[in-house]
Amino acid sequence: MSEPSSLAPGPDRTRRSRSITVLLPVLGLIAVALCGLFVFGTVTEKVGPLAVGIGVLAALVPVAVVVTAFLWVDRWEPEPPKLLLLSFVWGACVATIIALLLNSGAEAVGELLLGTGVGSKISGLVSAPLVEEAAKAAFILLLWWRRPIEFDGVVDGIVYAGFTAAGFAFTENIYYFGRAFAEHGFGDGTSAGVLAAFFLRGVLSPFTHPLFAVMTGIGLGIAASSKVRSLRILAPIGGYVVAVLLHALWNGAALLGGAKTFLNVYFLIMVPLFIGVFSVVVMQRRREQRIVAAALPMMVDARWIAPSEVALLASLSGRRSWRKQARKQSGREAAKAVGRYQASVTELAFLRRGRKLTDDAKQRQRELLQVLKTSRAEAVRLADGAPRG
Repeated sequence: MSEPSSLAPGPDRTRRSRSITVLLPVLGLIAVALCGLFVFGTVTEKVGPLAVGIGVLAALVPVAVVVTAFLWVDRWEPEPPKLLLLSFVWGACVATIIALLLNSGAEAVGELLLGTGVGSKISGLVSAPLVEEAAKAAFILLLWWRRPIEFDGVVDGIVYAGFTAAGFAFTENIYYFGRAFAEHGFGDGTSAGVLAAFFLRGVLSPFTHPLFAVMTGIGLGIAASSKVRSLRILAPIGGYVVAVLLHALWNGAALLGGAKTFLNVYFLIMVPLFIGVFSVVVMQRRREQRIVAAALPMMVDARWIAPSEVALLASLSGRRSWRKQARKQSGREAAKAVGRYQASVTELAFLRRGRKLTDDAKQRQRELLQVLKTSRAEAVRLADGAPRG
């Protein structure tokens, strides 16, 4: 009688597993560090270390506003923090380096073929829109391909595009603010200098790069939630084309037009477009709320959640009050456990909405149910006053 086969992984499988879980993250961190050093060194060489320091301080303000705004967008179905951080780092490092190298090459070719002064315009009007939007979109496309469970709709596309663009704009602002300081000092708010650059880029237009990238994100989000093959192909392409055209229009108004042209583009095109995107976000958030609310009765029937929790889980205000009450009565860890419980309920609702579960989705459902059970048990234990081990 043959012996039962061992369930323990063999040496080869263990080595492969460690290569994935240890080696790849280490290589990724090394790559990010090298990208960061390259970008920092390039900017420092152009404007000097003091100007870089001033640029970093000035760039922190608009990036904080932009990131906070996209976290607000992401409240119903929060994306994994690691992926949001990775998207920001991609924009700040990888996309920036790609844009820097290709835009510099385009400018040099333009100068060589068309004469001095033309290369920068070619770079700003043609190369920058094409290259920068593609570099930002590459991460979102990669995420859709590799982690489809984490990317399933328009809001996801908007959030990941926004974080990638926020990282890109952060690095770009460091350079522009640093250059303004190196050339003109602080200025007085009306003349060239850091104050004028900050007003233009940090106050008037902190959302320009995110706005462009969001067009591609919306296209990819539509593709991710659609079953129509033609739409899954055309929507991302259309989103990218719109992003490039808007980017080129913005750069063209700054490079070729005067102050009046720039203000016309800003107030007549960019501001209404921003309002339109904001309206889409609000509608999508309401749609997400309806999806969760519709799934809660099924979860009660499956005994995943208690009937008394339906009202608390059906709205953001109810969830917030629940966490606040848990923190007041049982402490911060209890509030965190309730938050994990709420997030797992949301993900389960989106995972099961009107579709047949794939094998990957079934595995994800099992993982979410485990999180749901353990977080509930933790919240109950803390509420009952058990020792906090």
